[in-house]
Amino acid sequence: MNDGRAAGRPRATAVRIGSRGSRLALVQAEWVRDRVAERHPGLRVEIEVISTKGDKLLDAPLAKIGDKGLFTKELEAALLDGRIDVAVHSAKDMPTAVPDGLAIVAFTEREDVRDVFVANPALVEARPPDAPPFSLDDVPRGARVGSSSLRRRSQLLALRPDLDVVDIRGNVETRLRKLVEEDMAGTILAAAGLVRLGRPDTVAFAFGFDQMLPAVGQGALAIEARTDHPWTEELVAALDHRPTALAVSAERALLGTLEGGCQVPIAALAVWKEGDDGAGTLTLDAYVGSLDGRRSVRGERALPADDPSRLGVDLAAELLERGAGEILDEIRTP
Repeated sequence: MNDGRAAGRPRATAVRIGSRGSRLALVQAEWVRDRVAERHPGLRVEIEVISTKGDKLLDAPLAKIGDKGLFTKELEAALLDGRIDVAVHSAKDMPTAVPDGLAIVAFTEREDVRDVFVANPALVEARPPDAPPFSLDDVPRGARVGSSSLRRRSQLLALRPDLDVVDIRGNVETRLRKLVEEDMAGTILAAAGLVRLGRPDTVAFAFGFDQMLPAVGQGALAIEARTDHPWTEELVAALDHRPTALAVSAERALLGTLEGGCQVPIAALAVWKEGDDGAGTLTLDAYVGSLDGRRSVRGERALPADDPSRLGVDLAAELLERGAGEILDEIRTP
């Protein structure tokens, strides 16, 4: 570790971590706090809760209110004006463009990256004791499934066009409650969030990647800081997981090239594989689909891991050539 003096700045004695106020966001921020505190004994590490636009507008579907900065803008404003030193985001919430003066200094090691189906308990309890494991085939025809994610909607309807996919907003606990109160057959959530909340018991089954690709960055945390505080980057250096950072960088490059976000059905997953030369290879799998799941373009490409952005840009260009642009244009047209 350096002596804490970078660019003429005094050694930090405290670090303020900004976080959204949901239970999941706080669990994630507390995990970061504990890792930083372990690496730097004596450093005071505090968490400041900041409410974002996405936390306040819970009645409108994400697709209607837009998503650029929906869960990050207020945290980034707090970084820029010095109220906090570090912001902890779910990487899947991060727009591909970061404001001037800020940078993502670390991506944490990914938790389980899959999407999972959480079934209404009544549906599970009605099955005979000797029934095989619950699967999508056990969801009744025409049943209501809650999800505000157009990415999940598109891929689910491609598998089961008979289902009625309805909007559901709120934090994880709220969605689990609405699932029962509004008599839905189930909802789709990120496995990572349920694991972090200690609720893997709610999972009926996990989707295979051949069925449903995750959101860009899903399962990882993005640590954002001001570029004029080099010591902050050193403080979080222990959090950066190289394979995850390479993979998420490729995914974000693809998303940025497609100019996508929560309001369009784009999914991607990059996987890093170590090579004999130490550099390794990245394989990127991506999906662009229509809202009803009837049209889609999916592709895969692999390149040496030393240029993840090139991988994302190249695969995005291939998808656009194969018709992804037309699908996205139709979705974006009012």
